Amino acid sequence: MRAIAVHRGEELPRVIDVPTPEPEPGEVLVETLRVGVDGTDHEVIKGTHGGFPPGDDYQILGHEAIGVVVDPTTTGFDVGDLVMPTVRRPPNGTNEYFERGEPDMAPDGQYVERGIVDAHGYMSEYFTSPAEFLVEIPESLAPHGFLVEPMSNAEKALEHAYATRSAFTWEPESALVLGNGPLGLLTLARLARDVDDLYCLGRRDRPDPSIDIIEKLGATYVDSRETPVPEIPAEHGHVDIAVEATGYAKHAFEVLDALAPNGVGALLGVPGDWSFEIEGGRLHREMVLQNKALVGSVNSHIPHFEDAIETVSSLPDWFVDDIVTEVVPAEDPSAAFERNTDQIKTAVEFVSPSER
Repeated sequence: MRAIAVHRGEELPRVIDVPTPEPEPGEVLVETLRVGVDGTDHEVIKGTHGGFPPGDDYQILGHEAIGVVVDPTTTGFDVGDLVMPTVRRPPNGTNEYFERGEPDMAPDGQYVERGIVDAHGYMSEYFTSPAEFLVEIPESLAPHGFLVEPMSNAEKALEHAYATRSAFTWEPESALVLGNGPLGLLTLARLARDVDDLYCLGRRDRPDPSIDIIEKLGATYVDSRETPVPEIPAEHGHVDIAVEATGYAKHAFEVLDALAPNGVGALLGVPGDWSFEIEGGRLHREMVLQNKALVGSVNSHIPHFEDAIETVSSLPDWFVDDIVTEVVPAEDPSAAFERNTDQIKTAVEFVSPSER
């Protein structure tokens, strides 16, 4: 079967031929429809994040998949069910995090991630998965269900942010998203359900499709070259909640200045190693005296996928049309991995949802 993989020492993915997997009892064989491409895929390709499966000199990419059950084996799924897989799996047998149903909270070494860390991904004609790591999705999401996985990460980050404020009455009225890439825009769309006063930070010149989406969502675009994060309060006012989706390490600390008293910042970006100075005493004092919080969040699990299905199902058609800028055939997937200002969210297609 066809698969799209990156090889050791290479920085361009290519189509390869690998055996079609055989499902074991309790596993499901899934025929792939579409697989989304995101920033993590680019980091895996460059070798700055994740790791190859032990013993292999290549890694099949992709962790945002949607497909159709073709062999349910002994599971409760039926042939034809539309499903998407979660990302994490136990590394060597189970452990306490998976037993508790909290694999998204496992530390390094206690999981592998399909298509990212020590395990092959879903960017192939077929893949298998244990049934407990599959989520059934409605037929209406067949064309763009790959948006559910990144949205599930936003759902988890917001869940944890709200949890930090659960000890008192907290009703956020304003929000800031740092980053106007796919995850930032999806997070902005999610926040637009609950918050009226929205801002999104980026570094792009007009005309730009991501800025158009920001403004169509009713948010204000903030150019960080003109208004750095610490100056946002003076320019636009403090915000109750901020979500960082850039991987730019300074933003994790700068966002404290943008938060209102009792505000919370959720960090989703994964930066590389970088040493720089911060005003540690002032920022510490700000967090204590103004009851501010920062929380990190990575990955997601079944409940977050279920919330994300509801959110993605409620997205307006124009948003989906605007954010998904290109779907390319698996036979020639190179365009899906190009990075330019016209591209926002891309996907690789193995089987057209309309032809399944």
